[in-house]
Amino acid sequence: MAYELQQELAQSFNKRFGYDPAKLYFSPGRVNLIGEYTDFNGGHVFPAAISVGTYGAIAPRDDNQIRTYSANYPEAGIQTITVTDLALRPYDTWIKYLRGVMTVMAEAGYPVSKGFDLAIVGDMPTASGLSSSASLEILLLNMLQDMMGYQIDKLTIVKLGQAVENDYLGLKTGIMDQFAVAFGEDEQGIFLDTNTMAYEMVPAEFGEYRLLVMTTNKKRELTDSKYNERRAESEEALALLQENVDVETLGDLTVPQFEAAAADFEKDHALVMKRARHAVSENQRTIAAKAALQAHDLVQFGELLTASHASLRDDFEVSGIELDTLVETALRQPGVLGARMTGAGFGGSAIALVEKDQVPAVTTAVGDVYTAEIGYQPAFFVAEIVAGTHEIA
Repeated sequence: MAYELQQELAQSFNKRFGYDPAKLYFSPGRVNLIGEYTDFNGGHVFPAAISVGTYGAIAPRDDNQIRTYSANYPEAGIQTITVTDLALRPYDTWIKYLRGVMTVMAEAGYPVSKGFDLAIVGDMPTASGLSSSASLEILLLNMLQDMMGYQIDKLTIVKLGQAVENDYLGLKTGIMDQFAVAFGEDEQGIFLDTNTMAYEMVPAEFGEYRLLVMTTNKKRELTDSKYNERRAESEEALALLQENVDVETLGDLTVPQFEAAAADFEKDHALVMKRARHAVSENQRTIAAKAALQAHDLVQFGELLTASHASLRDDFEVSGIELDTLVETALRQPGVLGARMTGAGFGGSAIALVEKDQVPAVTTAVGDVYTAEIGYQPAFFVAEIVAGTHEIA
């Protein structure tokens, strides 16, 4: 599949622009194994880069013109802008990410001062919760810094990708998605402390089990979700808790510490305390999940995945009927050790740890129930954990 997409991309570039691209790149999507909505709460996350993602082909020009084409948005055709035409337009589709990347690069002292031709193709569903936006952002940042001859370190690239979301698009996302896309390694999960940016690569070895990604196919965009609302609720809860305990983030608390500090607020601030309970307990589950993987205790790891989903459903309330149907149906199938939503929720995708011989049966059973109850089909694939964004040709 990857080779076919590379060939399709090169051919698409030549067909639209009349010559072959100078370089080809691949940028993965990501799944978060566990640790949801902990990144902006000062906790730990545990993502991994996956083999579906975004491919890009680029060639520099001798003028200030930028011509772009995305095979995923063929109706947009070839879009032409200049290197100074960076203001966000209400009608922008994927090109808003290009404008955003060039804007944050210029603000950081890395302006893109010459034009280029660019073609994009991806095999990751948009609005899948697998971070297609971060995949594209880190792809564009790597392509443009290479073209301009900049030597931007990887962590700075990650922070620039986050700035596209936070400062250009106005979405208050954490740093996990861009970090996973940039720093991913083959068959490794990334155990990341979002307070310090210290990280550890942990072998994501599932033995006779496979990580099955189940996508709802529900149409949604993160910017249309309640993401910013949940972040504000978490910040409100932290401010209240700081009246009783000396902490800087929710990630600084253990569950017993939280319960003691929250006792004064459970009656009058029940909703935001539920949000905080998730952030605190999810951080502890993420730490435990790392230990379980290191001990090759897949049963415990699976139980933590399932507990994570329950917390996201009940305390943080970001799952919804589509994700709950996928997860609950998967958990009823033989050979499934655990399942949870992954990503921001409100649609998107879930993951399940499934005995490899049971993957076809689980896929069929979950697909049948979901289609009957939701009214349209989900999508499935087995995730391979791969390296981060890189040049491929």
